[in-house]
Amino acid sequence: MTRKTTVKEKSTAAKADVKADMKATVKENPTPTVKVKKPRGGSKSPVIGNNGLILEKGDNTKYLSLNMALMNMPNIDLDDPVAVQQRLMEYFELYAEADMKPTVVGMAIALNGHNRRWLYSVTHDAPTGGGGSMAKITKDSANVIKKAYFLLENLWENYMQNGKVNPVAGIFLGKNNYGYQDKTEYVVTPNTQNEEEYDVNDIKKRYATTIETTERKQLSDSATMSGSDSSDSAE
Repeated sequence: MTRKTTVKEKSTAAKADVKADMKATVKENPTPTVKVKKPRGGSKSPVIGNNGLILEKGDNTKYLSLNMALMNMPNIDLDDPVAVQQRLMEYFELYAEADMKPTVVGMAIALNGHNRRWLYSVTHDAPTGGGGSMAKITKDSANVIKKAYFLLENLWENYMQNGKVNPVAGIFLGKNNYGYQDKTEYVVTPNTQNEEEYDVNDIKKRYATTIETTERKQLSDSATMSGSDSSDSAE
């Protein structure tokens, strides 16, 4: 004897058929994947918000302790190249122990508490101020300081090339501490001649020709004006 199919069973079967048809349709026409574009500059840009700040617990203590050590360094005889060399080694070792990048100002402070302008004058044989006075230091000591200063510049290049410093901060330091520039200069050379290249007779001829031409023009203008006046009188 055949069992009759109930209404509920028919409804369930119909739903199953609809789902099967939907799955087949999706397989034949898959939904395209839409890629969301990231904003220009990127959310990880070092110049957006606080992305350029790398702060960890204890950073302030580390930086302050290092600068206190610099301040407490006793003065040395800057005319003694051996003492200067020893002090610079102590300066580099101090930064190495703190695992920090050495700085230009830090080197100046280590050398008897000077500023970076004094250090620049020593390393570039430049005046220390508006008065034009030079840094009073022996040549041997200056050469030792120059070598250490150029080492700082080399370290800066290594940091920039290997991504070990923020690019914006690195460019700023390169311009202010080491004189790097990113500008285009145009040199205008005037087209001048030496006195030997001028011929006196040629100059006289030019002046004579100019004077003669001017005189002829003046005579011509005078004749034109005289003719015009005669016509007016006749009328």
